Amino acid sequence: MSHNTETIESLNELLQGEYMAIESFNNFISRVDDDRVKDCFKDIQQKHRKNIDKLATYIQDIGGQPNESLGMKGKMGEMQLNMSLGSKADTGAIVEKAIEGEVKGVNMAEKVLRGNLDDKSRDLTGEVLERDRESIDMLRRLI
Repeated sequence: MSHNTETIESLNELLQGEYMAIESFNNFISRVDDDRVKDCFKDIQQKHRKNIDKLATYIQDIGGQPNESLGMKGKMGEMQLNMSLGSKADTGAIVEKAIEGEVKGVNMAEKVLRGNLDDKSRDLTGEVLERDRESIDMLRRLI
């Protein structure tokens, strides 16, 4: 596998995680009534949209095609999230699930960062990682 192909695959994995985050936050936003929590969720969702834009653009710039779908893994994750939250999850439980999801995203970004990336891909992945860590801090302040 060429270095560029490996980089594109790694960045697409990260991109798919960002799409999963958008879907999860759509779910969380629809379940909470607290405006402060809802606004925080929307802010975090915007960070994920920014990550998607940067990742997709960069993947195209290096000759790849961004994978802009949730895929089977994403759909299964969404089903699992719905089942774990149930129909009457309280705001605290939803915030905890959001933190759990963001931590998974950070772990994924760290895994990609440890891979064989060029400097620009490494910088971009680092930016995603930083925004995701900021999101975790925002969510923890809600508790």
